[in-house]
Amino acid sequence: MSYLVIKCGGSIVEELPSSFFSDLKKLQQIKQVKPIIVHGGGPMITSQLKLMNVKTTFVNGLRVTTKEVLDVVEMVLSGSVNKQIVRRMLDQGVKGMGMSGVDGQLLQAVPIKETDKYGYVGQIKSVNVKLLESLADQDYIPVISPIAISEDHQHYNINADVAAAAIAASLQAPLCFISDIPGVLVNDKVLHFADQKKIEQLIQNQTINGGMIPKVKAALSALNAGAPEVSIVNGMDHHALVDFVQGKRIGTRIQLREISYV
Repeated sequence: MSYLVIKCGGSIVEELPSSFFSDLKKLQQIKQVKPIIVHGGGPMITSQLKLMNVKTTFVNGLRVTTKEVLDVVEMVLSGSVNKQIVRRMLDQGVKGMGMSGVDGQLLQAVPIKETDKYGYVGQIKSVNVKLLESLADQDYIPVISPIAISEDHQHYNINADVAAAAIAASLQAPLCFISDIPGVLVNDKVLHFADQKKIEQLIQNQTINGGMIPKVKAALSALNAGAPEVSIVNGMDHHALVDFVQGKRIGTRIQLREISYV
């Protein structure tokens, strides 16, 4: 069986169709795939911070994470969003195991540079692969919120795209970003295949912009660290996961090997 790391954006978790979760079981049973889910939760975090009158700001796309912000981030990600996903999996007869990167020291982190600017934002130092393998061997699908822990047991907020990329690289597994768009768009058409050079060109000419930039940068990081392939797929399409694993022409598949666009 092979692993597949699936990253679900926080903005679409509540909107994903039931077929997305039932497809997870099909991947296990029919395609002999071991899925691992990593999720975000940005919009829910922002709403909760606003409700609690906690100020939040962003620098270079990263949420500045004070101690007060970190407490709310962990509460929303590991408590609310994580369990919502597990509950929807259980509704479809799928064995979901909710956890954060703190549990079992799954995601071990160090603070990113310029801590004074970003606060408790970290980067992944290592992944407890044996823990993931143990859960997968029992047919559990890990559902991971991107809160990590350091050697001195400090918790850190990790960008979910970055966490998913680190896990995929550690497992040498393909990574699939689940979004609410069909993939990377060029002239309003989906670019189904892209290499690193093409992605860098599209960033430079601003065809790729906004929230898609950190996503494709995480994709390139995962590829350069050992993930064989990274894709961006529209999770709103019914049976998108199964279609993706079957190799159908959906979404954008990114790889390091140079592609001819002629």
